[in-house]
Amino acid sequence: MAITTPLPPTVGFDLDMTLIDSRPGIRACYLALAERTGTYIDADLAVTRLGPPLVDELANWFPAGRVEEVADLYRAMYPTYAITATPALPGAREAIAAVREAGGRAIVVTAKYEPNAKLHLAHLGIEPDAVIGNLWAEQKALALREHEAAVYVGDHVGDVRGARTAGALSVAVASGPCDATELREAGADVVLTGLPEFPRWFSDYRSDG
Repeated sequence: MAITTPLPPTVGFDLDMTLIDSRPGIRACYLALAERTGTYIDADLAVTRLGPPLVDELANWFPAGRVEEVADLYRAMYPTYAITATPALPGAREAIAAVREAGGRAIVVTAKYEPNAKLHLAHLGIEPDAVIGNLWAEQKALALREHEAAVYVGDHVGDVRGARTAGALSVAVASGPCDATELREAGADVVLTGLPEFPRWFSDYRSDG
């Protein structure tokens, strides 16, 4: 009787505040957008609640009828103001490498506009197997299921919901706007302080599997 070895898993990662510290770049882009449109935006406040779609944040500062137009402008301005200002978070490259070295696939599933997400990763030299943008919370399950992701790593309670909707193990990192308690209460299966803890956890997860 043949013995089958479990295939290395596909692991999904969120982008903002999971793999990258997008606060400096997004803050700069919001300030430039405010100047361009003549509309006050509290950029310091906005970067404390990253995760949900851009239009959700813009709705706090612009009339409903202008939100889509301004979102398009923001996305067009974003490469100029946000890409070079945004660093990788500690452990980001090592987390992707841990999955790849185990023979698994690492994908990025994010609410960010997909072309801009790809620009961030290319600038930082982070090369996942796939990047899927424009998906938030439960919507992320669409991509996670399509790529048969066994694990999804994110920093927001919305990421936990996405993982659970997809039937993936939810690994939460407390590097974004949601603290460890919020993430646990949302149903995260595992809560890490940050991605530097991921390779050891992933090794143990693979051994247990």
